[in-house]
Amino acid sequence: MYSELVLNDEPKAVLSETIRTLRTNLQFASVDKELHTILITSSMPGEGKSFIAANLAVAFAQSGSKVLLVDCDIRKGRQHYIFGSHNKKGLSNLLLEDIKTKYNEYINETKIKNLSVMFRGMTPPNPSELLGSDKNKELVSILKANYDIVIYDSAPINAGLTDSLIMSRLVDGVVIVSACKSTPKNLLMNTKKSLQNVNANILGVVLNRANGGAKKYYGHYYG
Repeated sequence: MYSELVLNDEPKAVLSETIRTLRTNLQFASVDKELHTILITSSMPGEGKSFIAANLAVAFAQSGSKVLLVDCDIRKGRQHYIFGSHNKKGLSNLLLEDIKTKYNEYINETKIKNLSVMFRGMTPPNPSELLGSDKNKELVSILKANYDIVIYDSAPINAGLTDSLIMSRLVDGVVIVSACKSTPKNLLMNTKKSLQNVNANILGVVLNRANGGAKKYYGHYYG
């Protein structure tokens, strides 16, 4: 069975080193303040943002940081598939609870040291409203206070969704994932413009799948 957790399964692979370079670049991306919360998004579905988010979380965990990966693509998130788990409850369910006393019940430990995951949960009828709620803003603050790094895997921006634009204002920085020879340039520019319009801190762009292949991923980071 093919595993997407390349950094864990093939730590000496070229791709693994590339992800570690991305981690290092992000650590130096903000001169004025440390990055504790990072949003990973893309222009359209299928560009590999969830793959990048998962492996970047592994990279930070392997460096000794206490890491939480949150699947906030509560419409079609797939982190539970990547980590081979169920999606019976997650972020969307937690936002209907008392987050201060219940959030730990929605965090799943993984086989990777220092790495925990919160899956997306059941798809609600109002994803944007949930993510824009005061409870979600409070949750972001709570998780930031309890983890060294929190990585949010968010929805694509040019799918007519505002989810990532809402989340981008709650985090320290945003990384855009783009697929080589797949993402139209105008869509990528629209994504950048949309994030700039809400004053998001864009950290850079990851060019994914630069070597082609349905199950081969290769990333380059552009500041």
